[in-house]
Amino acid sequence: MNPILDAFNNEDHDAALASLMSCCAAHRWALSVATLRPFKDEETLFTIADFIWTKMQETDWMEAFRAHPRIGERKPAKASAQSKEWSSQEQATVYDSHAETLAELTAGNLRYEKQFGFTYIVCATGKSAEEMLAILKVRLGNDRQSELQEAAEQQRQIMQIRLRRWLQV
Repeated sequence: MNPILDAFNNEDHDAALASLMSCCAAHRWALSVATLRPFKDEETLFTIADFIWTKMQETDWMEAFRAHPRIGERKPAKASAQSKEWSSQEQATVYDSHAETLAELTAGNLRYEKQFGFTYIVCATGKSAEEMLAILKVRLGNDRQSELQEAAEQQRQIMQIRLRRWLQV
């Protein structure tokens, strides 16, 4: 068994909750996953984490979204130190982008927030600033409900990547 997963299965409830909150800052999601311990293997954890995420509601999604900094900003979100570190790694390509691209991202982020009422969430891992800007421009054409569903899916992808990083899988 994965030694990190084994330790997680045996740690106290508060420590388990804190570990999960670094992967996804929706408290009800983390509480639900932590309550279902022990997990026999990583794939079981990944599957259950996804299943529980599908049962979350808008308030849960918003809680998770608030833990993310805007794309292109280094300003830390209200999140755990581990979550902040992962966000920085996920957005690493953005920080080396042209000033024009960063300015467009900043303006796009603000327009997005005004239009939808929440932070632009995109799974940034492996994407350039230009790619994330292009995605942002397309998503600005969505209605709020469609965009909320898309943002929740992006958060799910981020959560899965972070679970794997945490378990070093």
